[in-house]
Amino acid sequence: MRFFIELSFNGNKFHGWQIQPNANTIQAELNKALSVILKDVILVVGAGRTDAGVHAKQMFAHFDFEGDVETEILLTKLNGFLPNDISVHQIFKVNDNTHARFDAVSRTYQYYITNEKNPFNKNVYLYYQRLNVDAMNLACKYLLGKQDFTSFSKLHTQTYTNDCNVIIANWKQQRNELLFTIKADRFLRNMVRAIVGTLLEVGEGKMGPKRIKEIIAKKDRSEAGVSVPAHALFITKIEYPENIQTIC
Repeated sequence: MRFFIELSFNGNKFHGWQIQPNANTIQAELNKALSVILKDVILVVGAGRTDAGVHAKQMFAHFDFEGDVETEILLTKLNGFLPNDISVHQIFKVNDNTHARFDAVSRTYQYYITNEKNPFNKNVYLYYQRLNVDAMNLACKYLLGKQDFTSFSKLHTQTYTNDCNVIIANWKQQRNELLFTIKADRFLRNMVRAIVGTLLEVGEGKMGPKRIKEIIAKKDRSEAGVSVPAHALFITKIEYPENIQTIC
């Protein structure tokens, strides 16, 4: 049987989602906890792979297990076993061919920027330069639609395509914070952070909004701006087709 897990995590103490040798990761923590509780070797598959330091307000993963599972009891035990930086919100049964990564229809990321130092909020990028938000939002229009985002991808990654369909991209001022939201069917490694870094250059007047269109057409990472730090990036929503949950 296949089960979905909905979870959130603070990524500050982890080296990303995916298991790595000699490094603490979200996937490794889930595998360990589920294997101990269910007394079997459990391997979870995530909806995506976040980089070191990136957070998730919503993440999904699936695992297979053939024994009896009381999902509410498992939920309680799992939260008791996992470190405080990881919280599981629900566990539910799905069809055996439902896949946490490949069946996701969209993902939404948000990036937080502020120009006011706050010792109680470290998951935001402290940025003192004055920004033209209108110009940045104009530049966002050139990100929309299905395009090849090689210029915003980490080099030497193994993907079958660099095409992504961006559905939403915008900046909004929220009190003393500037929030970037981007939604797409899929994302490349380092894509959001590279886009944010490039849009900040637009906001500072170092390039015009139309330059984004030219950068995309070049398909060259060196044409885009530097990547912003990971600690202010959150994956906030993952969407699936309706009715993926089966009746247990």
